[in-house]
Amino acid sequence: MTSVDFDLRQLEIFCKVVDLGSFSKAAKKVFLAQASVSERIATLEKGVGARLLDRLGRQVVPTKAGKLLYKHATLLLDHKRTICLEMENFLGNRQGRIHIGGSTIPGEYILPSLIGRYKKKYPLVTVLLTIGDTSEIKELVLQGDLELAIIGAKSSHKNLVHYELWQDELVLAVPAGHQWAKKKKVSLKELLDETFVLREKGSGTLKILDSFLNDSGSKGESDLKAAARLGSSTAVMEGIKAGLGVSILSSTALKTELKAGSIKALRIKNLPMFRSFYLIRDKRRISSPLCRSMLDFLLTTSHKPSG
Repeated sequence: MTSVDFDLRQLEIFCKVVDLGSFSKAAKKVFLAQASVSERIATLEKGVGARLLDRLGRQVVPTKAGKLLYKHATLLLDHKRTICLEMENFLGNRQGRIHIGGSTIPGEYILPSLIGRYKKKYPLVTVLLTIGDTSEIKELVLQGDLELAIIGAKSSHKNLVHYELWQDELVLAVPAGHQWAKKKKVSLKELLDETFVLREKGSGTLKILDSFLNDSGSKGESDLKAAARLGSSTAVMEGIKAGLGVSILSSTALKTELKAGSIKALRIKNLPMFRSFYLIRDKRRISSPLCRSMLDFLLTTSHKPSG
């Protein structure tokens, strides 16, 4: 009987194929030609003595043997990364890079200044920040592309650990010349008659808005008269200033426009809209020393307990 054998590079490529469900996508991530990825997987299967992946049309899924190997391989690769970073720390080199993510509001309006503070503490650490909507960022964490991320809506995915960080209020944003600009509050009925500029599907802000509207007795965001759906809060604000419609936006994102007076903020009568931002990480993966230091740093900025 031949013994099972493999190397870490084979495991890295195998895990990336499983994460992405595709040889071609994995090849781009590991900087190899697709043929080389297929060859490495074939060599790994030969070394293990079992078929590890099934090709179901365009989708690649692990076999039972593949699932077993994947479970241990992710831990082994995390251990390797942790060993490298801890050896650097032992040698006095608090350096390296950490890749984190943020949904639009925390990514564009909160994290840049916090990363600046973190860099003052650890000047040799490079922080890479990827910004996307909540759904995109969550998937990148689950795929292992991001060690941790901040999103604007809590996920129900079983593999994600959540830490509640900062609170944010959603407000009704209208252009300075709007008929409601001098009001402090409007009713929900008035709101439903107005033309809206909305965020794209997958946005945490849109998800929270939909939840608040459902709780108020309406049919959610589908009750709103949408003139357009735009891919970022910045684009929505520009649409509001151009007279495209009104919107519900984060008060954090609106600070500059409110100060300049180009947009006015109102509240909805009997509908307070507060939400939290959450730090997430994949509990299946071992946190690197840099990930732990960033996580601890971000938790110190919160007035909320972790959970």
